[in-house]
Amino acid sequence: MDLATCFKKMKLVEVLAFATVDSDGAPQIRNISAIHYEPDALYFFTARGKNFCKELMEDGSVQILCYTKYKEMIRLSGKAYVVAENEQIKWRDKIFEEQPYLANVYPGDTRNIGIIFCIDNAEIEYFNLGVNPIFRETYTLGDVTIKEKGYRITDSCISCEICKKNCPQRCIDEGTPYIIRQNNCLHCGNCYENCPVKAIERR
Repeated sequence: MDLATCFKKMKLVEVLAFATVDSDGAPQIRNISAIHYEPDALYFFTARGKNFCKELMEDGSVQILCYTKYKEMIRLSGKAYVVAENEQIKWRDKIFEEQPYLANVYPGDTRNIGIIFCIDNAEIEYFNLGVNPIFRETYTLGDVTIKEKGYRITDSCISCEICKKNCPQRCIDEGTPYIIRQNNCLHCGNCYENCPVKAIERR
């Protein structure tokens, strides 16, 4: 897997869930399909009068979720920003060309109510539940630092094997200390909760 393949899968799914937070701190989710993909960026269309647009303009933080029929989850976490004025029509028309249904939603000049946002800095997580053990990997779009998640086993490990026996994906290997294979970890915390010496910590 890689970033380009993630984008291809997102494009095939077509309708993605976009999550933002409103001015009251409440989570908001919309299904969006007015999207265009470039190798190094994602562009999307919404109307200026929508609350979705207001939330993006205020902060820009957005999380996008894609789920395929093969039990693959792709989650993009990044910042959206308004495309430059002289680029708006270019990307808007590109999106309308690729998504013909939009002409029914915004016929003629009513498409002028739209605004194009871009995401070119993001963390993309790929998570496949359809294989055994499960597989996960994280990629970057633009200049971002990957935030570590999950758990790690510290030097306090006494090699008792309790974590290994309690791992639903059997992704803990013997060692000094024991090692969690991060690409196969569910991040469920079962090892963390069952370690008798508290040798496991959140990353």
